[in-house]
Amino acid sequence: MTGNRVQTLLDDMRDHQTDHFAIVSRVREIVLRSGPSISEEIKYGGILFSARAPFCGVFSYAGHVTLEFSEGAALPDRHGVLLGQGKLRRHIKLLTVSDIDDRHVADYVALAQQAADA
Repeated sequence: MTGNRVQTLLDDMRDHQTDHFAIVSRVREIVLRSGPSISEEIKYGGILFSARAPFCGVFSYAGHVTLEFSEGAALPDRHGVLLGQGKLRRHIKLLTVSDIDDRHVADYVALAQQAADA
């Protein structure tokens, strides 16, 4: 059932926000490849990913997509791309597909996934 809800969200995004669909789809691929036990669900209007615990989510807003990290404040920010001032959460703002590589999304996903599995 969760897979159907994720697919429905993606289908709707593909039909109405093609630029965001490309970003969300690529980020989703990266996250799902980050470990063998990654699950996904629709929550808070986006796709939330979990290992032993929820560790990140991808969300589409009117002008951008964000990749949000549940415990992002604890992640090392080697590339200086994490945004946010909250106690725990941090995010990476994505405007184009090329931002995914430019902002080292795969590196941050790997760090967050490893922390969730620890």
